[in-house]
Formats: sequence, structure tokens, C-alpha cells
Amino acid sequence: MQHADIVSKMTLEEKAAYVSGRGAWHTKAVPRLGVDEVELTDGPHGLRKLAPGAKGGEFTNLVHTTAFPTASLSACSFDPELLREMGGAIADECLEHGVAMVLGPGANLKRSPLCGRNFEYFSEDPLLSARMAASWIRGAEGKGVATSLKHYAVNNQERRRMYVDAVVEDRALRELYLASFEGAVREGKPRSVMCAYNKVNGAYCSENAFLNDRVLRKEWGFEGLVVTDWGASADRVRGLESGVDLEMPESGTANAGRIVRAVREGRLDEAVLDRAVGRVLDFALSAPSGKTAPDAELAERNHALARRIGRESAVLLKNEGALLPLDPSAPVAVVGELARTPRYQGAGSSFLSPPRVASFLDALGEAGTPFAFAAGYRIDSDDADPVLEAEALALARGAASRGEALVVHIGLTERYESEGYDREHLRLPPNQLALLGKLAAAHERVVAVYSGGAPVETPWIGSVRALLAGYLGGQAAGESQADLVFGRASPSGKLAETWPLALEDTPAHGNFPGGERNVLYKEGIFVGYRYYTSAGKPVRFPFGHGLSYSEFSWAALELPAGVASAGSAPTARVTLSNIGARAASEVVQAYAAFPESRIERPALALAGFAKVRLEAGETKTVELPLDPAALRYWDAKL
Repeated sequence: MQHADIVSKMTLEEKAAYVSGRGAWHTKAVPRLGVDEVELTDGPHGLRKLAPGAKGGEFTNLVHTTAFPTASLSACSFDPELLREMGGAIADECLEHGVAMVLGPGANLKRSPLCGRNFEYFSEDPLLSARMAASWIRGAEGKGVATSLKHYAVNNQERRRMYVDAVVEDRALRELYLASFEGAVREGKPRSVMCAYNKVNGAYCSENAFLNDRVLRKEWGFEGLVVTDWGASADRVRGLESGVDLEMPESGTANAGRIVRAVREGRLDEAVLDRAVGRVLDFALSAPSGKTAPDAELAERNHALARRIGRESAVLLKNEGALLPLDPSAPVAVVGELARTPRYQGAGSSFLSPPRVASFLDALGEAGTPFAFAAGYRIDSDDADPVLEAEALALARGAASRGEALVVHIGLTERYESEGYDREHLRLPPNQLALLGKLAAAHERVVAVYSGGAPVETPWIGSVRALLAGYLGGQAAGESQADLVFGRASPSGKLAETWPLALEDTPAHGNFPGGERNVLYKEGIFVGYRYYTSAGKPVRFPFGHGLSYSEFSWAALELPAGVASAGSAPTARVTLSNIGARAASEVVQAYAAFPESRIERPALALAGFAKVRLEAGETKTVELPLDPAALRYWDAKL
């Protein structure tokens, strides 16, 4: 039975009820018409499903599923194919657990490094964000599992996220914040888009006809359903009129009654309700039926994939004197509780319960690398522990006297960043800062490995010879970090966001998180590296930065003559050579600049990128199709 036939057989009351879920994680069933309920669950870094018998509020009582690297790390791979594999792997676990839709990926831009949920988003650049999101979507949708692109739109902070009004000019809205979603919708074709809690320019996203009807459907051609973020519905009748189809979670009978009354009183056209019911039915009727047979090898395959994604994404920020890679057969001293108790995922609705977690110490033991360890600090407190510090300093001095390298694990603990609240500063925990200074005084060859969902200020950068940014690397984080520290692979990640010198340098400083009811996006189009390059502002590590154990050269940049049309753009070609002594991957990045433009434009805008692997001595011609959006600007008058 086609959905139009089903809709015609439903009563008004059934239709009004059907556009709200059943409980927290299911759509409603209509048994008399052969419509089954289907399950939706959280993502986007793995399947997050409540364990059998768990109640709706027991958010940590979960089935064991793979914890993949978070978006803040995987975006640094600059490798859409890796994201396609991740999306497909998550879909495999969804199918095994009977889940029809996974909520993700997140495509909100990183306006400020203070946003507590930045670990769940890809980048400060809309092209990189859109391409990574689109590939993740294609990977999952290609396996038959629906995705829900989120949080649409302009959800760039957690403070007052339920009601704050993001006031942003048309040009910044179109060129940055919506562009990140546009590419993901057009290229990835998700079956669902999730609207955010906040308002955009005066209207809640859950009842914003400009976002949901005009832009998403009419301009971008989206044909799927729009679902609210959980609890984001404001006025449900206005939401239906604006193109929001499914309210989650279940709202009881109140909103269904409001819908019925609005139809009967002539305030809501029943055809609008029918349209929403039809979209939800389209999703429900196309959902996979039942569960696939358990795959005994799936967990190990996905663990290996998580390790590979982390290895391809981690960013080597500093390597003074080519200190890295270390000899895996030589003894090494390791300091930092995070090396033993890794922070590998974010907190909030993307929290997962993986079947196993590999720490850095686990990886050393597995590889047979001799090591000594001292915790140095506690992760459940910011206060220094004199006993732990003394043990760490004794270990450092002993390692220095024996000529052994010192690997120090530092990073943000769970209390510093999470869904639900924003960071207050960009500093490391004070106990780690104090210890790092003392260790540097005791040992000259310090390698720092950073874990966290976002950048930190690094006034201590002179205290370390090498710095590897592992971000939040998933359940195999320790193994992927060890692979790079000990040279089993060459680092190839590039920063998907700028690391500023100080919080005061960031473009949204002073306008984040805004006032009590609204936040003004006064920086306009100058977000992230667009601001730093245009203002000539120095940074600690720029967008796109990342070192390698090999060396590359570029030559013979070619661009075809002529003018790009509105729907196409030229392809750049460049000759890339690996002139180093080992195989490695490099990310070729193309940027557009408009030095003579009469229109105000950023000094640089990412226009294309490609990740290329080369053997030692190998040369390839790399083709970079340039994104048309990078060559355009939005004219609000036209």
C-alpha cells in the first residue's frame, strides 16, 4: 500500500497523533493499516542505543557499540572516503540492532572554540564540513539506514540553546552557516534533517518557514522529513505549517489535540498535515525490516576502522629537531593519567559504551615497547597532587639521565566540554599546566600528546619538542596515537580549525555567548581562518596545518583559462612529489583569493582539497575540482 492510500484511510485523530513519536525513540505504529513503528537512535560517532530493559532516562545503560573518533578529529583527515566508511560501519551496527535512523552527522560550524559541543562538529569551514558530512551520510544511507543531518541551523553554542535567538546577517548565513548544510543535503541526500532548538533571526527553527520550507525544500530540493531535536517543538501547529514533519519525543495527547482543533477550526489546512504524515510514512515504509544476523567479526572490523581513522586524522603540530618518530624498541617514559585512562569521546547525547577501549599504555604493551609510567595528575580534580607530581618528576629525571624520551599525555577532562554547557576559557586544567612546566625543566625531550574536543591555548609550547593533537580519538585512540608516535605510520592530519594564541584573538570574542535572549553574529563572514588571514592576526597553528615524517614538493600549478559559470568551477592541477624517505600522505589544499574585489571578501577561502598517498620518490598529478560556492558571494539585494 502506497503512503497516499494509507493517509486517505487514516482518521484525523490518527494523523495528528502520527506526527509525534512513540516514547523517546520510535515512530508510532498504525496496526490496522499495516504500518509498523521504527526506531531512531543517537549518533553521530557510533550507534547509541539503550540496553534492553533500560528506561528512557538511563542514558548510560547502553548496548556495546563502536566508539569512532569524534568529528573534531575525523575532519582533520581531510578524507571524505574515511567518513563514508565510518557512516557505513555505523549503519552495519544499526542494522544488527534493528535501528532505522541514526541521528547525525552534525554540520554546525565552529564559530567559537568555546562551544561545548564542538567535538561533535567538523570544522570552521563550510566546504570541509559539508563534504565530510555528505560522505558520512552516503556511507550510512548506502547501507539502507536513514540519517538525520543536524542541528539545522546556526546552533553554535550550548548556553541558552533552548531559546537563544541567533541574529546573523544574510550574507554570513548563506555563505557560511547554511552552506555547511547545503552541501551535505545536495551531495549526501539524507532522508531526514533535524531542526535545532534555537531561534534564527527571530523564529524558532522548529517553526521557521524560511529555513525549512523556502531554503531546505524549495531551494535545495530536499525531499525527506524534518524532525525536531528532542524537545525542540515550540508551537506544533506553526511547526507543521513551516515544514517540520515529526515531533520527537512523544508529546502525549496535548499537541495532537491542538492539531485536531486547528484543522476543525480552519486554522490549519488538513493537506498540510497530510503532507507531514506522508513524509513520515515514506521513511517508515522504507525502513529495513527486523535485524540482520549477528556478525561475530563486526566489532573487530570496526575497531580496526576506528584505529585507522584516528591514525589518518591526528595532527602533528610540532616536531622540533625531528624528535618523532620514537624508536619502538627503545625504553620510553610516559606521564599523564590520560595515557592510562584515555578521554576518547565527548559527553552528552553522543556518549557511547564501546566493547573495549585501548589506552596508550595498552598499545605499548601490545607492541612490546618497554615503558615506565607515572600518572602525574588526577582527572577527577584540577588540584595538583604532590605525591603524583613527585613520582612523575622522578620518572622524568631518571629518563633524562638514561637518554630516554618522555611522552606526556595532556588534555581536557570531561568537566571542561559537553553538550549542555560551553567552555569558560581555552586553558588546560591547572594541575596539568603546573606539571608540564616542571617536567620540561627536568627533561629536554618532551613529546606531548593532546586529547580534547577543541583547541587550547598553548603558552607552554616552548616546553615541548613535539606535539601531537589526538583530539577525541574513539575507542582505539591509544593505538592510533602510538602508531604515529612510534612511526608505524606517518602523520597526515591537517587542522580543521584554527588554534588561536589566546581567546581574546577569536573573532566572536565579546559576542559569545551573547545576551540573555539573543546573540549577535557581529563578525559576519569573518569566522575562523577567514578572520585571521584577513586581519593579519597571528595564530598558534593555522587551519590546514599539519606536519609529516616525510617531505613533499609542489610544482606546475595549472588553472584553465576562462570564466566559471554559476553551476560549475574549474579544476586545478598540481604536481605533487614525495621527496622524503618514506611513504606518506599529503593533503593538497586550494584557496581562492580576490585581491582586487570591490566586494568585501575574506583574504582566503578554501576552494578544494584532496588527500594523496605517495611512496617515497613518487610523483603524481593531483586534480582539484574547485567548489563553485568558494567563488561566489551572496548579494542580499539580488
